[in-house]
Amino acid sequence: MLTWLRDRITLPGHLFERRTARRDAAAGVVLGIESVPDGLASGLLAGVNPVAGLYGYLFGLAGGALFTGSAAMAIQGTGAMAIIVADAGLDTYEDPVRALATLSILTGVVMIVAGVLRLGRLLRFVSKSVMTGFISAVGISIVLGQLDNFTGYDSQGSNRVSAAFDLLLHLRGVDLASLLVGLTTVAGILVLQRTRLGATGLVVAVAAGSALAALLNAMGNDTVALVADVADVPNSLPLPVFPDLSATIDLLLPAASLAFVGLVQGAGVSAGFPNPDGPARPSRDFIGQGAGNIASGLFRGVPVGGSMSATSLVVSAGAQNRFALLVAAGVMAVVIVLFGSVVELVAMPALAGLLIVVGVGTIKPAKLLAVARTGPVPLTVMLTTFVLTLLMPLQYAVLVGVALSVLLFVIGQSSRLVTRRVVLGDDHRIIETNPPGRLGEREVVVLQPYGPIFFATATSLRSQMPEVTAGSRRSVVILRLRGADEAGATLLEVLATYAAALGDRGSRLVIVTDNERLVRQLQTGGTLGAAGSVYQGSAVIWEATRNAYDDAVAWVAQDYDEVEDQRQDQRQDRDQDQTRLGSAKARRDPHEGDLPPDQMAL
Repeated sequence: MLTWLRDRITLPGHLFERRTARRDAAAGVVLGIESVPDGLASGLLAGVNPVAGLYGYLFGLAGGALFTGSAAMAIQGTGAMAIIVADAGLDTYEDPVRALATLSILTGVVMIVAGVLRLGRLLRFVSKSVMTGFISAVGISIVLGQLDNFTGYDSQGSNRVSAAFDLLLHLRGVDLASLLVGLTTVAGILVLQRTRLGATGLVVAVAAGSALAALLNAMGNDTVALVADVADVPNSLPLPVFPDLSATIDLLLPAASLAFVGLVQGAGVSAGFPNPDGPARPSRDFIGQGAGNIASGLFRGVPVGGSMSATSLVVSAGAQNRFALLVAAGVMAVVIVLFGSVVELVAMPALAGLLIVVGVGTIKPAKLLAVARTGPVPLTVMLTTFVLTLLMPLQYAVLVGVALSVLLFVIGQSSRLVTRRVVLGDDHRIIETNPPGRLGEREVVVLQPYGPIFFATATSLRSQMPEVTAGSRRSVVILRLRGADEAGATLLEVLATYAAALGDRGSRLVIVTDNERLVRQLQTGGTLGAAGSVYQGSAVIWEATRNAYDDAVAWVAQDYDEVEDQRQDQRQDRDQDQTRLGSAKARRDPHEGDLPPDQMAL
């Protein structure tokens, strides 16, 4: 147990290195300052108190830095996770703060369980077409979800798409002052990011937009909403909150969806920013993200995960050690404690402008075109995921996306099975040809399937095997299943049916495999019956198949010789009968044969 904990907790000696401390501290300051408006925007996007976004960023960074395997991974909120939180309906609970804490903690627990069980290998089953459609739709959802704050119009609609149409139909309701602040912020971000300020330019842009909002409100408009209008920012760090256990069941599905999205995005961060000694184990990064979520939930924060943008920022700023992440968390804590009243003056349209820039940046046209050019099936899957993500709550869209990925995988695997006939020559050469359409008489056919063999490919395998007809007598079909792990119920049924059809014609089915488990399944269940047998392979390639082939040829030849012997015996019996008849006729009257036919009949 102690060894397990030691492998998963970053010890203090690994949190700080003197030779990189200055660069790590500078990078941490940059990330900490940038995370303040970004955290507020994340809370706004999640539909909760914007301060909850600050808390999530702060405690997610601190908690995750102690456990992640990737030293540079910054645990913060992401746009996709914020959209899921917004669709979870936390405002319907009696205490939304405790409901949010419950959701964050549950997300962390699911992530830790995934890490302990080493479920990272399952992420590869999520297809690129599904993730491309999902992420692109999330980007559009971020943009559509912030149009109200950006324009100052309170739109109506059952989802973000219908609310956007409502805005288009009521453009006269747009508050020009709010729109001006939002446009100013967007323009500032786009311009300043191209300067030496880089990512920190968004902090300056949000500050400039908020200053413009203060000026417009002072001029008498007083229509531009501020953070202070929707939340109070205390000049202190939050106290822990106990989760609402009664909401656990209802929030389990959103938590699982959050964990899935967070882990997928975190896997991308791990691959993009590996440690100097190589990529970290995905399972440990899962545990680190889970720890960050539990810390965030206990201190009233939003669910968090591995952030590609934050990790990229801190690395580009010069970070070489996870100490930079702790510095960033410390900077955020100082801002909250000392400048909480200043944070309240941030303009909501400015935060909306920041999120719109982030949402547009999430959409990658090049990736969309790449999937579209792959083929009609990936294109259909991508478009289906895209539309569903826009029209339904994101936690359900995530599940549909996973189901589509699994379905696409099964379809792809089932179409890859190809069966070939193998001809074993006397000179030890092996020739592959197409299998015959029908099984002939006294014929030995060796079949080699290529591709995965499981329930979805069992019927495909049967369709590629030769048909058994009335003329398929005294023949042997040898099916080589080397490398197959096990036979499911569907495959066993297919083999049993085929063996029975061969048995009705006096033929046989022989299975050759090197897997002991498959041998036991075939022998224990009596799948092949009296019309079949199993040869277990060895380390020598084709040895068992050649033995089965030689035995089959001998069996067919032996059976043929027996039939010929029976036919020879029958011919000898007929010859003897004819000889006896001739002797009997010779003993009769010699003139009997000269009589007319009518007299002979008398």
